[in-house]
Amino acid sequence: MPATRHLPTSEAEDLLALAREIAAKELAPRAADAERAGTFPREAFTTLGRAGLLTLPYPEEFGGGDQPYEIYLQVLEEIGAAWASVGVGVSVHALSCFPLFAYGTDEQRAQWLPDLLSGERLGAYCLSEAHAGSDPAAMRTRAVRDGDAYVLNGAKAWTTHGGKADFYTVMARTSDDGGRGISCFHVPAGTPGLEFDRPEDKMGLMGSTTATVRFVDARVPAGNLVGREGEGLSIALAGLDAGRLGIAAVATGLSQGALDTAVAYAKEREAFGRAIIEHQGLAFVLADMAAAIESARATYLSAARLKDAGRPYGREASIAKLVATDNAMKVTTDAVQVLGGAGYTRDFPVERYMREAKVMQIFEGTNQIQRLVISRHLAR
Repeated sequence: MPATRHLPTSEAEDLLALAREIAAKELAPRAADAERAGTFPREAFTTLGRAGLLTLPYPEEFGGGDQPYEIYLQVLEEIGAAWASVGVGVSVHALSCFPLFAYGTDEQRAQWLPDLLSGERLGAYCLSEAHAGSDPAAMRTRAVRDGDAYVLNGAKAWTTHGGKADFYTVMARTSDDGGRGISCFHVPAGTPGLEFDRPEDKMGLMGSTTATVRFVDARVPAGNLVGREGEGLSIALAGLDAGRLGIAAVATGLSQGALDTAVAYAKEREAFGRAIIEHQGLAFVLADMAAAIESARATYLSAARLKDAGRPYGREASIAKLVATDNAMKVTTDAVQVLGGAGYTRDFPVERYMREAKVMQIFEGTNQIQRLVISRHLAR
């Protein structure tokens, strides 16, 4: 774990200590077996929700923790260090709640948010489609108004918690007016016509179920429209900035877990009569890993502080996601190298960390998209 953290309040210190305790006692001991079996850890989210850690940045009036993003992300990092699938799930759940909180009516928030923020109901976020990943404005899933309801037809790919969530935040096309023709809907899991493909057989994050969600004449009450018609793409993009910070924090936690394992091994393993951490060639690798992690942490915290201050942070969120996830790929690869042949076996978790890091360069906007976002900010 990081040697020092600068936290603004004693409450924040208590929250981080609580997160670290739950991560160590409830998450880390189960992670390897659950990942190997591909078991979805639904109860982990209930545990985190009841501890008040699931949706910290939301107001207390709805059951949230009323904490700044700076604190929420550090809690998320602790969770990600213990079990990346759960860390990603917490970030996705927070993203799924965002449209309702930021754009929903008072009645919608009062009706749905308390259960969403308590951990009793878990969310999924349906934006990407098989042909429209980096270009969400090209989506084809359609919602047609029919009396007091909308009828949804289409498919959403790569949905985290697909088939496991209790509600789905869905972006669907309500007109053919390009990006201005997309709207946002709150779709409960029991909605008739809501179907799920077999979960994806992935390289990593096997504990995080990912599946295509299909809508076959799925009828959703008109009152489940979140925001106004045509506002969905702007809602989605606003949420993604915060989501990118969540993934940056999880990636940083994953990197920290890899470094902790590598350092512990390097202190115990001997070569040529002394611990391998005392050999300069390997010690420098560990030093570079530590520097990469501290850089990632500082970058996501800098962006979070801008968000907490109510200032624009889109460019900084993209930078944080880019830096943290590229660094995670390098750090976890180096952790395997430090352990040598042992690192390539499943006797140690670093091979899993390496596989888990890869997808973090891809979801919440590929790192090529992050570079595009950053360069466009520079051009302006």
